[in-house]
Amino acid sequence: MQPSFVVRQALQLALAANALKPPRGARTAVPVFFAGWLTGELAPHLLALTAADAAAHVARHRGGSSKTGLALAAASAAGLGTLIAQSQRARGEIETALTEGIGKAYADELQHPPSPTDLATPWGQLAMPFRMRDPDVRRTRNVAYAPGGKRFLLDVYAPREPVTGAPILLQVHGGAWVIGNKDQQGLPLMLHMAKRGWICFAINYPLSPAARWPAHIVAAKRALAWIRKNAGSYGGDPSFVAVTGGSAGGHLAALLALTANDPALQPGFTEADTSIQACAPHYGVYDFAATSGRRSSQTRLKTLIARHVFEADRDPVNFLDDYIAASPLDRITEDAPPFFVIHGVHDSLVPVGEAREFVRRLRDKSQREVAYAEISGAQHAFDVFPSIRSAHVVRGVERFLEWAYRSEKRPVQG
Repeated sequence: MQPSFVVRQALQLALAANALKPPRGARTAVPVFFAGWLTGELAPHLLALTAADAAAHVARHRGGSSKTGLALAAASAAGLGTLIAQSQRARGEIETALTEGIGKAYADELQHPPSPTDLATPWGQLAMPFRMRDPDVRRTRNVAYAPGGKRFLLDVYAPREPVTGAPILLQVHGGAWVIGNKDQQGLPLMLHMAKRGWICFAINYPLSPAARWPAHIVAAKRALAWIRKNAGSYGGDPSFVAVTGGSAGGHLAALLALTANDPALQPGFTEADTSIQACAPHYGVYDFAATSGRRSSQTRLKTLIARHVFEADRDPVNFLDDYIAASPLDRITEDAPPFFVIHGVHDSLVPVGEAREFVRRLRDKSQREVAYAEISGAQHAFDVFPSIRSAHVVRGVERFLEWAYRSEKRPVQG
């Protein structure tokens, strides 16, 4: 039995090391991300399993315990403890981002400024991270926002008790524009916001390669137009819609916020109001056209976007303007709404430098507030299920969204 214990602990140590310092390289990005993501967000659970495994091994092999295995377990436990400590930093990083981006006194504008209890780690919720439902939230599934089948459906998350005039949050899922579903992402944030009186809409949209650009953003805008028209029947206030999403969903969320009422992206519904009042993209793809010259952006453009997202006859060499029109990095104007950009320092799929450049350009051009949080130790998709890190981020996004809503509704001083 000793060799299997040694192997388990060696594997766990390797996973912890990968999460602490993920190796760079396009060829290994996906496995590095996947292993690092799960290890980092489930570090408390893995630490408990490591301790239990070591204790069981000692109990079974009194006097003959594997010193190598126990040494590996100790090193693994130390690594997992470091990951937990990194996760806890998100609380301070989020708060620093908000005070620097929207003002030190922003909390004074909130209806209920956060208490120490509000900011504490919700250990009870984190014990069962994949059990994502809340008795105080009512979910309405598979509402059609346009004809065309399951890719044109949305889900509504609303408080169990009816509300009126509630602010709205639109969630756009990620998946590299080729996979993903409204049921799989953004759930911790939507449940949290709906429990606090918001109406949240999670949308599907057409996926590549069956659908080609700009079908994705056109569908998102159709959904937004439908939400504005029908929000009142769910208790929502159509005059305030914030948008969020991660990865490709972060790209679409940012593009929605930066292309309000663009007729080129609203065929057949140019009269619809597709403005966004606040945007909180997570680990988004912003350099869609690779105009920054970043190697990672150029690789993504050549291997994914040009091949599978755009039509095959519209290569980025001869049709660069089409790609630029789809790139949040290149669509920033002074009219951009308030942004809260969130990105993991250890993101293997969309390197953090892309978010930094997006934020730099936003702050140069936009007349509105731009908050930016780099989250220590965070991989891509760190917020998919409840964890220490995602809990602190969700609560920070709540504060940003409430601030944005109250700022929007603040009476104009005469």
